[in-house]
Amino acid sequence: MEKLLQFVWQHRLGLRRDMMTVDGHTVRVLDQGTLNTMAGPDFFNASIEIDGQNWVGNVEIHVRASDWYRHGHQNDRAYDSVILHVVKISDMEVKRPDGQIIPQMVIKCDPTAADRCNRLTDSAASSLPCRRILAEMHPLYVTDWITSLAYQRLYRKSDRILDIVEQTHGDWAEATYRTLARTLGFGHSSQPFEQLAASLPLSYLLKHRDNQDACEAMFFGQAGLIPDPTIDEHPYITRLRQNYLFLANKFDLHCTHPIWKSGRPQNNPMRLIAYLAQMICYTDNLLDEMECARTLDDLRDVFDHPLLGFWANTFTFNSAPAPSSDGLKQRGNSVPARAIGRDGIDRIIINLAVPMLHARACWRGDSEAATAAVEILEKIKPEDNSITRLFSSAGINNRDAFTSQAMIELRREYCQRKKCIYCRFGHRMLSAEIQR
Repeated sequence: MEKLLQFVWQHRLGLRRDMMTVDGHTVRVLDQGTLNTMAGPDFFNASIEIDGQNWVGNVEIHVRASDWYRHGHQNDRAYDSVILHVVKISDMEVKRPDGQIIPQMVIKCDPTAADRCNRLTDSAASSLPCRRILAEMHPLYVTDWITSLAYQRLYRKSDRILDIVEQTHGDWAEATYRTLARTLGFGHSSQPFEQLAASLPLSYLLKHRDNQDACEAMFFGQAGLIPDPTIDEHPYITRLRQNYLFLANKFDLHCTHPIWKSGRPQNNPMRLIAYLAQMICYTDNLLDEMECARTLDDLRDVFDHPLLGFWANTFTFNSAPAPSSDGLKQRGNSVPARAIGRDGIDRIIINLAVPMLHARACWRGDSEAATAAVEILEKIKPEDNSITRLFSSAGINNRDAFTSQAMIELRREYCQRKKCIYCRFGHRMLSAEIQR
């Protein structure tokens, strides 16, 4: 039971603003202190306000107040610095060796509370146990946590980019390229796209950016997607294979055989790889173009590129149309030339453009540019997925991409990791459970 009380205190569960000592003095916990796992008081360096006066020292926790004497603390000078004695049952007052009474406070904690909290936390990955608490929260409290979550997600993305910049000795173009590749995985294929980019440095691609077939050959070869030879294969596939053999030997490339996941046709990795290759070929400096965009539509135009050549009217190598007698492919009507639609472009802006612009601004120390990057998210319509729908059903207004990014952060970094204790919503839920 004492361990449970320590847990409650450590995580501020059930600590209210209207708390009182057993003799009627108001208590406000400014800092609960640091848990001590060695000999001595349970928490070091706590900051407690009693009747408006701030005290800094240690906190000791017991089930019963009389445990102070049962444990012999009255004879241990390490406990002279205790400024608050926290107990479940106040069965006596506790004094220092000089006779001074140590302030004592009772906290409510039912022995079954730990089991109830564990059950709620364990269900967080598959449901939303804090749904009832969410409905009762003041909108300002919800907005404050949503804002914090959105910034947490953005700064983590920015930090990942800055790590790449550091690893590549300040190569922002390489960092942009790798982040674009990861983004084109659209979640389900982020890892193989990132693996592909890591195996194929941008510097190799730039040496052949004036040759679309050569760039595509390096990408598809490194991706392990060039088909085995067949008698009636399309000439483009033959050229890819020949180009890759030459370029792999030139640059000492070795296919890492990423594991590609199948998805909806518009998220087919082959067309997205072709898009990535053609972005390298036909974009001079992607980061500069993003920084030069003055409006959201300008930013969308940066990524709105129709596919050229073989991939303009096919989804896979197997669905390639036969070449016409003059060597040109017949354009079908069922396959759009653009590999990525409007929603997909907005997702690229959310996961590539905004983090890149924010990371660049932080690197330069430009707070105004960093704020402008955040404001882009507030102009994009919210993402619609199972995560955002879950929180929307609980009453959180998913008003823009800034909010939807916060929801994704909350679900993936807190709910699915069962870290309710560190979530403001979950903390409220567990505090209410402790006080029941």
